[in-house]
Amino acid sequence: MSSNSPAHRRHVLRSKFVDLIAGAKHQLYSDPAVRRGPGHSLRTLAWSPLGNLIATGSLDRTIRIWNPEKPLARQATELQSEGTVEKVDWRPNKEAELVSVGSDGLARFWDVRAKSCINKVKVGGEAFTVAWMHDGETVLVGRKDDVLVPIDVKTYTAGAPLPQDIQTNQAYFSHSGEHLLLSTGSGRVKICSWPDMNIIHSLNGHTSACYALQMSPRGDYIAVGGSDAMISLWDTRDFVCKHALSRMVGPVRSVSFSWDGSYIVGGSDEGLGIEIIHAASGEYVQTVPTANPAPVVAWHPSRYWLAYTGDPYGMKIVAAGQNLGL
Repeated sequence: MSSNSPAHRRHVLRSKFVDLIAGAKHQLYSDPAVRRGPGHSLRTLAWSPLGNLIATGSLDRTIRIWNPEKPLARQATELQSEGTVEKVDWRPNKEAELVSVGSDGLARFWDVRAKSCINKVKVGGEAFTVAWMHDGETVLVGRKDDVLVPIDVKTYTAGAPLPQDIQTNQAYFSHSGEHLLLSTGSGRVKICSWPDMNIIHSLNGHTSACYALQMSPRGDYIAVGGSDAMISLWDTRDFVCKHALSRMVGPVRSVSFSWDGSYIVGGSDEGLGIEIIHAASGEYVQTVPTANPAPVVAWHPSRYWLAYTGDPYGMKIVAAGQNLGL
């Protein structure tokens, strides 16, 4: 859909990219909720499909919608949930709609333009993950008791729960929507056919629980972050582990590919600095300095802009190449 295509996609050479990142400033988006103490920390962030907006969610039930060009809290839109916000994610085919889940057992669907919750769906337990199919018609909610709940967004109805026989930490749909990837407590990633949930392959590359996973924009790699402080990078043609990346200090809580799939980062609640890795070679190309651990990291969908949590005052964004229109 052409109206949903990001407009700023300009690839730069690796040498140029390193210079852009090194010279980029860190913009703070100061959140009043975070300043009230550790019980109000940011749990999640997500870019909108076009990257015009970025959402954050915190333990104090606040969802804040930011324009990345406007860092002041009074310029952001505040949405109030009725439970702690564990995860927010935007509907892939709608720039102004998102879903949030948390402790109250509800999936809430929001219209940012109307600044309101347009629907609620009961998922039957505490929820902490969401995974959208890329057509935006189905979202899969993950509960803390290892049950997955599919929701038909056309009718806002929950389908039959899908209990898992193992700790399940994150779900991710392939770009085609034909496969579902599940990170598990055993250290492997299950690749299942969708919607019948037959296991067709497993990625076994970690010595303990896998937490985070993401497929690259071109679909050629899968990145997996584990509690063993490693990121494994898998080739989707033959499901071979191409790189085992071991510079992380603590458990990898999030992973994110840049819009062109060239670079990957991982987030952790231990250690300082965000390491940027060149996906094809597995080489470390740059470290983004941080004063605190950054557990949640996310690249912009069409720019070399990197958002991260962990600062005691709110979210930060490193906008590489902003002055050049990149």
